[in-house]
Amino acid sequence: MHQYPLWKSMTVLAVVLVSIVLALPNVFGETAALQLSRKDRAAFAEASVQELEQLLERERIAYEDAYLDADGRLWIRFGDVERQIEARDLIAREYEGQFAIATTFAPRAPRWLTGLGLKPMSLGLDLRGGIYLVYEVDVEGAVAQLTQVLERDLRKVLRDARIPYDEVAAAGPAVRLIIKDPAQTSGAVDAVRKFDPQLAVRQGDLPGQVVVELTPDQIRQRQDFAIQQNITALNNRVNALGVAEPVIQRQGLNRIAVQLPGIQDAAEVVRVLGKVATLEFRLVDQANSPLEAKRTGRAPLGTRLYDDRQGNPVLLKREVIATGEQLIDATSTLSQGEPAVDVVLDGRGGEEMLRTTRENLGKPMAVVFIERERELVERDGRKVVIDRSSEEVISVATIRGIFSNRFQITGLTASEGQELARLLRAGALAAPLYIVEQRLIGPSLGRDNIERGFRALVIGMLITFVFMALYYRVFGLVADVILVTNVVLITALLSLFGAALTLPGIAGIVLTVGMAVDANILIYERIREEVRNGNSPWAAIHGGFEHALSAIIDANVTTLIAAVMLFAFGTGPIRGFAVVLFLGILTSLFTALMGSRALIQLVYGRRRRLERLAI
Repeated sequence: MHQYPLWKSMTVLAVVLVSIVLALPNVFGETAALQLSRKDRAAFAEASVQELEQLLERERIAYEDAYLDADGRLWIRFGDVERQIEARDLIAREYEGQFAIATTFAPRAPRWLTGLGLKPMSLGLDLRGGIYLVYEVDVEGAVAQLTQVLERDLRKVLRDARIPYDEVAAAGPAVRLIIKDPAQTSGAVDAVRKFDPQLAVRQGDLPGQVVVELTPDQIRQRQDFAIQQNITALNNRVNALGVAEPVIQRQGLNRIAVQLPGIQDAAEVVRVLGKVATLEFRLVDQANSPLEAKRTGRAPLGTRLYDDRQGNPVLLKREVIATGEQLIDATSTLSQGEPAVDVVLDGRGGEEMLRTTRENLGKPMAVVFIERERELVERDGRKVVIDRSSEEVISVATIRGIFSNRFQITGLTASEGQELARLLRAGALAAPLYIVEQRLIGPSLGRDNIERGFRALVIGMLITFVFMALYYRVFGLVADVILVTNVVLITALLSLFGAALTLPGIAGIVLTVGMAVDANILIYERIREEVRNGNSPWAAIHGGFEHALSAIIDANVTTLIAAVMLFAFGTGPIRGFAVVLFLGILTSLFTALMGSRALIQLVYGRRRRLERLAI
């Protein structure tokens, strides 16, 4: 009786059993659901869950199940999308502003599976439906923001160096300084170089002029930072809204692609994601009249004219004390019964705030709320981009004490305070975002894609099964079992790693099945060749697996390299295809070299004398 190493057979058995358990949630499918998270980031209490269940039952909205996940969010499953939308509108109306409600899909797997932390593989936008957005990042605006910060820093540098100046103004990627005493020009150059040795500093053509320029490396780094910071901010904003399984990634030089699978109503998501909301803290100019400045349309030198929420003019000094970029945390709260936002600044912002409040006790300071967004509208039959920007003073308060990095913003309504805290806490966008593409994919289209992709996979596998069974007989049936096992392994890995399956990913599975068949065919043909050469059946099996190994490895390694390159340089669906192809190659090697061998051992291993092979 021929023996195959027991540990190899047990390894194959263990891997297959674990894979079946991991892949099992995919059998039950998904259903329409609501994902609710508290806007104060607290976890749901059981009492709140029961209260929501009673509300749905009272309004006779049928639901399948309601449960809390590990993050304290509430999931409510429904039998169809109509009940889901009806429940969303009801909860939003009854609990206005309390919850972030995301329309999504939830697995139908039983509790014992979800209790183990198992869930079905994620479905991409083309299979589940949802919204696809492409944003263009204003990288030039990011550079302009950097020069504005540099302008503010250089004013402080000159003050600390006791060098009087007439002007410090940003112009493109440079800041121009006009020194009052031209004899101090070289001292100003030295002070700037000491502040930041990487800056390009030179004396200008005019007496007392110093030009400070950003280097090409600094500009490129700022542009890259703007894109990465915006990706981080978008991730945080999507999470704050409760959107499940988002995909946010860079696309090209200055674009960001956002995929929100399962979202059917994206109006609120698009509105919040595209906002550039930040704050500026400025001192109020008490020496000049804001009414006169508004009448003439000209603000005095060193000031800027704003309006407050009642439309009254306010004159503020140009120098910014701190901005939203220096903000660490913002929380909506109540102060003496009025809505407020608790603000925490970083060390640099806190230091500047401490200096300002110490030097300006008893003077008023204003909080400016800045919001920018760009819309694509149609005019005269053409689509044009319209920039919308609003800057208003939301609070003017007298500095009563000295404070640094912790303080409150008041003068807001409850809803404004909650939205401002959420936007600021999610992170300020480093540069404005403009929507250049927006597509809404319905769930019915996603279901059609799944059905067609699954049908293509089944038909392809059936044809392969019949061919292998007829041509290779018993060995062909072994190959058929191995192919099914291969698909189970791929499904288990996709579920385990949370990789999104897309329509190209289904094509990758079909391709993997063909490659797995190819590996088995190489082995079987070598076995047949060994049999024709007069070797015994067991010697032919040994020789077939051994001699086919190098060809199988070479073919799969080259395909593996191609999958890695597709993942590294591809985007969106291309990366989804690359992931499935990469995993499929690994599972094909395992099933062809170990699984197939273990199954042949199971079929023929107990025979004391093996005269011939059914191949």
